[in-house]
Amino acid sequence: MTRLLKIVGGAILLLVVIGALIVTIVPQFLDRIYYRGSASSHFDGARFFNPDGDADTKQIQPKGSGGGRASFFWKYFTGSDGRPAWPTSVAVNRVAPPAQVEGERMVVTWVGHASVLIQTQGLNILTDPVWAEKAGPLGTGPRRVAEPGIAFDALPRIDLVLVSHNHYDHLDKATLKRLWQRDRPRIVTSLGNDSVIGQTGAQATALDWGQRVTIKPGVAVVVTRNHHWGSRWFTDRNRALWSSFVVTLPGGNVFFAGDTGMGDGQWPVEAAALGPVRLALIPIGAFRFVDGQMESGSHIGPVDAVEVYRRLGAAHAIPIHWGTFRLSFEGYDTPPKLLAAAMRCTGQTGFEPVAIGRPVEVAGYVKPAAVTPMPREALLKCLDTPQVRALR
Repeated sequence: MTRLLKIVGGAILLLVVIGALIVTIVPQFLDRIYYRGSASSHFDGARFFNPDGDADTKQIQPKGSGGGRASFFWKYFTGSDGRPAWPTSVAVNRVAPPAQVEGERMVVTWVGHASVLIQTQGLNILTDPVWAEKAGPLGTGPRRVAEPGIAFDALPRIDLVLVSHNHYDHLDKATLKRLWQRDRPRIVTSLGNDSVIGQTGAQATALDWGQRVTIKPGVAVVVTRNHHWGSRWFTDRNRALWSSFVVTLPGGNVFFAGDTGMGDGQWPVEAAALGPVRLALIPIGAFRFVDGQMESGSHIGPVDAVEVYRRLGAAHAIPIHWGTFRLSFEGYDTPPKLLAAAMRCTGQTGFEPVAIGRPVEVAGYVKPAAVTPMPREALLKCLDTPQVRALR
């Protein structure tokens, strides 16, 4: 009996030691120091933050609806969330893009989610390239329902890649590695993400908000503010910065919003101050985590996307970040349908969906007609129709 007690006691002591080691070591192992630098208006010396307030875990939802992000994910993994059905696959009619587009002519192909090929000035530019089948770590995560609009091997030589932040549906290391090995493109990102990208062997230029890099005479990339957060593990939250981008071009700039919530709503104004926006790429999906919700702290939906479009003063816009990976509660085609309704309410034009894999010619910049700002509450009232209420 004494011997048995000693064995049991030793086993318990061993388990306690192992548990203590796990508690001490594992969080540090999962944490990553992606960036070291001086504190700033959006970096406290260890982690980045939104200077307009970190409301990225807050869910704006109907009164009495209950739930939130934690509730959403619990119901998601237990299969009890009651989400509207999505198609398991969506047909994509791929059309090979041109090898190159010269001068001020611009051809744009939506690859899916936040991945867009922009061709102009002899440059082939890719935003947040993700060719992965699933958007998550270790082969997990939501599976894409639409194949990439351009087969990887059909991509023209890529000159410039913009990576907005380190979430798996925006920073896909396998895709970046293939692009680097094949084309050696210039990769531009925000602070700290170069550390993650560097794990693939690729080299990236990491900049702070407001900084720029010249790509060629007359063309530069400016890293601009948006409202989001970053993480790839459990304890590395906000170790790297998130951003939008302005590509300054003759004939009008391109604005890529990345992934963003509305925040103070001044970041599109700041981007517009860099010059006329010929084309804006604005997210409209993953905004609903309970039935009827119109935005979350870290994702704008169509209601706020139309105001972002207005504040940018953009001549044209393409909605992105929808219809590829099922990341939230809304139905597959709710984002574009709600966008169309919001555009009708505000009286704006030029911001409408394009098909995945279909190159579209973007007309030259023409200053859009002035539109009277519509308060958000007035827009929501305009959208309070049976047709919109039926959208899930």
